[in-house]
Amino acid sequence: MSATRLWVIGTVSDEELRQLLGAAAEAGPVAAAPGPAAPGVAAPGVAEELAWWRGVAGESLFGEPAVGGGSAGEDAFRLCAFFDSCRDGSDAVEDLREAVVGRFRPEEKEGLFSAAARKANPFWALAYALGPDATLQLPGWFGDFLLDSRQVRACLPDAEEALTLTGARRREVVERIHAWMTGLGDGPDHDADALLDGPLRVLRHAARTGRGAAGHTLWY
Repeated sequence: MSATRLWVIGTVSDEELRQLLGAAAEAGPVAAAPGPAAPGVAAPGVAEELAWWRGVAGESLFGEPAVGGGSAGEDAFRLCAFFDSCRDGSDAVEDLREAVVGRFRPEEKEGLFSAAARKANPFWALAYALGPDATLQLPGWFGDFLLDSRQVRACLPDAEEALTLTGARRREVVERIHAWMTGLGDGPDHDADALLDGPLRVLRHAARTGRGAAGHTLWY
């Protein structure tokens, strides 16, 4: 049985954020905002795996394209394992993720983005395509973040630098997203451009409207 991976980003008010974090704190210990202080970052081997990823970042981790895309090589699965090891899947954090996503406004088109894929994780595809240094410019830690309005404004310049791509660089990133989604998932028709444009749209909307923002990866 295959899993569907969802990456969803939306806006929340600072007041909603305080309420959610307060409720989470009452329920038990939880990393309030995934990022450099979150448990996954301190896990053994993170620095070593980041160094390895930097060493192969310019390479293709997929074989020669066949029907439906190239096959994933051993290094592609190693990168998957690294991404997976950086995700806090504890019950407390999962409950917080679900509570935050429940506050997103479906009618707020500018302030909501989601990408879903069977077998493949959309954020992992984006991270592979961007490479480690640009990925670490994005807020939070590998797709998970929880920011108040001040933190949104502070992180926006780095996110814009990482995701505002044009010309040959954008084409390369789109092709690498496609390689991941077809080599590891069932997403040949996935909108690779949306993975670049959607997150930035939400962060800019949050900054304009004085709201916080959150991004979470969910598995079903």
